[in-house]
Amino acid sequence: MKRKSKGSWSTVLPIYIFVLGWLVCSLIFPMYKMWGLVASFLISAACCGAAAAVLPKFIKEKTPEHEPEAEPVRRKKPEPEKPLDPEVAAVVEEGHTAIKEMGRLYGSIQSAEVRERINELMRISDKIIQDAVDDPSDVPDIRRFLDYYLPTVIKLLNAYDRMSGQGIEGENLSRSMTSIEEMLDTAIEAFKKQLDSLFEDQALDIETDISVMNRMLEREGLTGDDEQDTIIRAARGGQNQ
Repeated sequence: MKRKSKGSWSTVLPIYIFVLGWLVCSLIFPMYKMWGLVASFLISAACCGAAAAVLPKFIKEKTPEHEPEAEPVRRKKPEPEKPLDPEVAAVVEEGHTAIKEMGRLYGSIQSAEVRERINELMRISDKIIQDAVDDPSDVPDIRRFLDYYLPTVIKLLNAYDRMSGQGIEGENLSRSMTSIEEMLDTAIEAFKKQLDSLFEDQALDIETDISVMNRMLEREGLTGDDEQDTIIRAARGGQNQ
């Protein structure tokens, strides 16, 4: 809503006061006589003049200065994320779909022990999928993981879910469910080894960097030779004796 300026109020209010004074005088003086009209005019004009002299100062003291509206903060647009390589994007999408399916099975299966194993498989699988983003060179190894190991685990979990929902006990059902439970333990260890193998090249690079750094420090004389220091301390000890 637009505010009226102080100048407009100081101009309009004296007119209102003149009219108000005229109305009051019309109640007091006989307006049908000349002297009544003159008296009313003079009194109303005096009130108008007083208002014109006093109001601007009053408004200046009482009315706060109009502060200009603050300019909206211009937020820097976030830079768009770099699009993933098509192979990496496919791995991420398939991996998240598989993990979502395991999450569904986690909610459907009632066995606390099996749910715990599913949760661990989901956690490791998520790290394996994330490695495709961090190191696209690992995509071929992760692709084998997605094409066979993860789908097989999900297939067996679905079978376990169906068998556990039968509500009956039987030798074949019990034997099959026990086999699947044991397989989940094996799968957890296999998934861990798969994740560890993805960092093999990185570990080799780290060891190479450390070896090169140590050789450079030795060549520059920036590392202590423990064996040489021992010989020097022993020699100094013999001299002191």
